[in-house]
Amino acid sequence: MTSSRSMPAGERLALSQVTLCAAASVNVAATIRALEVSLAQIDFAACKLFTHLSVNPGHPGITVVPIQPLTSSEAYSNFVLSQMVGHIETTHCLVAQWDGHVIDARRWRPDFLDYDYIGASWPQFDDGHDVGNGGFSLRSRRLMEACRKAEFCRSHPEDLAIGRKNRLWLERQGMRFAPRAVADIFAAERVGDARVTFGYHGVWNMPRAIGTDAFWQVYRELDDRGTVRHDLASIVKDVSRGSNGIGRAIRMIFDYLDT
Repeated sequence: MTSSRSMPAGERLALSQVTLCAAASVNVAATIRALEVSLAQIDFAACKLFTHLSVNPGHPGITVVPIQPLTSSEAYSNFVLSQMVGHIETTHCLVAQWDGHVIDARRWRPDFLDYDYIGASWPQFDDGHDVGNGGFSLRSRRLMEACRKAEFCRSHPEDLAIGRKNRLWLERQGMRFAPRAVADIFAAERVGDARVTFGYHGVWNMPRAIGTDAFWQVYRELDDRGTVRHDLASIVKDVSRGSNGIGRAIRMIFDYLDT
């Protein structure tokens, strides 16, 4: 087992055994930004953006991999569970989304790689199967291969399929899920503070995690604001505390009413 010691201050993190990945057919510009933010702090073995769009990320570290359009969240789950691993050559894959990426590389722990799956913990479950969210998650290649086997009961959303529906089966195959305490150091989603973890997931965390100005820039470029609408009240509250907060909050409310 590797050491749990965090990265020394001032040292750039190199993860030669990890591929950074994201798959998107909407909010692709914001997805590219999430990859860029992660790449700014970490040297990964590779970084792959899976999309059907013809895009030029403008970052030399990002490789665009053409795929069929992901026309629904169910299609995204199917791609992650059955196809993404075919493009992974490293021992682990770090999955990011437009609203989930690395925040502070200094909080990386080498022992994260001792596990086959880590994602932010789910507060709604108290049966021990509470790890975790897939929107920003570290998963081993062997776990991803196991998800393609006939015995794996594929379902949507993909993170619940891994972390709950098939967890016992995966553990019988030798897979190790991070305990909740480790998952909460790795990432924040519905619990925890995204400002003090390695990464985060959830648009509701963005105004505090990256700042209201950076969030506003991302928000204005979104072509699908569905996830913003779900947590609109808390997001508007955070935005209203930043620069030009009242005006931006009013704009978000009008955007909601116009959809």
